[in-house]
Amino acid sequence: WRDNLGKNVVSLSPPCAQPDYSPLSWRGYFDQMEDVVVGAADSSDSFRVYKAGTGGPVLVLLHGGGHSALSWAVCTTAISSRVSCRVLAMDLRGHGATQVQCDDFSTQTMSRDVANVVQACYGETPPPMVLIGHGVGGAIAVHAASSMLLPTIVGLVAIDVVEGSAMEVLHSMQNFLRGRPKSFKSMVHAIEWSVKSGQIQNLESARVSVVGQIKKCEVDKDVLLEPASLVVDVAVEGNEEFHEQGYITVCVCLQSVYNWRIDLSKAEKYWDGWFRGTSNLFLSCNLPKLLLLAGVDRLDRDLTIAQMQGKFMMQLLPPCGHAVQEDHPDKVADAITSFLLRHKFAESREDNQRSGTCKTHTLTHYLLYDTNSS
Repeated sequence: WRDNLGKNVVSLSPPCAQPDYSPLSWRGYFDQMEDVVVGAADSSDSFRVYKAGTGGPVLVLLHGGGHSALSWAVCTTAISSRVSCRVLAMDLRGHGATQVQCDDFSTQTMSRDVANVVQACYGETPPPMVLIGHGVGGAIAVHAASSMLLPTIVGLVAIDVVEGSAMEVLHSMQNFLRGRPKSFKSMVHAIEWSVKSGQIQNLESARVSVVGQIKKCEVDKDVLLEPASLVVDVAVEGNEEFHEQGYITVCVCLQSVYNWRIDLSKAEKYWDGWFRGTSNLFLSCNLPKLLLLAGVDRLDRDLTIAQMQGKFMMQLLPPCGHAVQEDHPDKVADAITSFLLRHKFAESREDNQRSGTCKTHTLTHYLLYDTNSS
């Protein structure tokens, strides 16, 4: 070693590994996947659902606009490791692998979809249920709860859905949709863009979630996709292939490309109805309620007053993007777990392990829960 004194010593530590943007299967997060058919035989709709767990209350998970049930994958694993529960995550109308006869994205129709799927899965008397929705899914959860479409609902959780801020964001939604890539040359490129653009800040979640957002298509060899926008150039910085071509992809002879599964711009006439009046509907639901937000600045006046009066639980999460349950799945799981345990909707996994048994709560008495009495 004396001979090496004063000399440059080469580090033997391995170079930094490149991020892995390859897609992950739903099987690592859910127990089963199925397509639930509802409606008459000649006009039936098929809804893709993912299930996990065998006992406890059913957590009905509703994703945000443009996403799919797979956006709950990592969070589902985190929640299931904390409490005994069942999970039913569904692709909403027009999203993911769900196939419907008409593109009616009204809150009434989408709320009824949730009720129909629940009934198809659990019958006329389903087990106790907690509705949990993110973004548009949160608004649908609020509408479904306020309309009393689910007879055994015992709790409501809304994630990053506030009427005031949502209505403001709608004004710039079309610009956002126009600014993102229309297509990708591979699933890997789509996942990479989602992470580097900040749409999903958690790599693991992006690898399983993006699979439900885009679909494989065949294009003619003469089709040349539009030049990448400035946003895309920044999002894929460091990827020489993108920079050298200046395009998302060049199609050569029926080459496969990946497009978004849903064109949200075509649903613009429904946007206002998704969120208008949501705050008052949320407050009117006579259920234990939890609101998860990425920032207190997103509260509107009605919610601020009600929260100060203790009419619902609220928890602020670390700074993140709109895909809250994807960016911070463990933090969201902690908040949901605390909500479930506080109201005795579910049992802690740790308690079950200590007692050596896994019990299932019957929560009938919570169906008549009066928030004013809490």
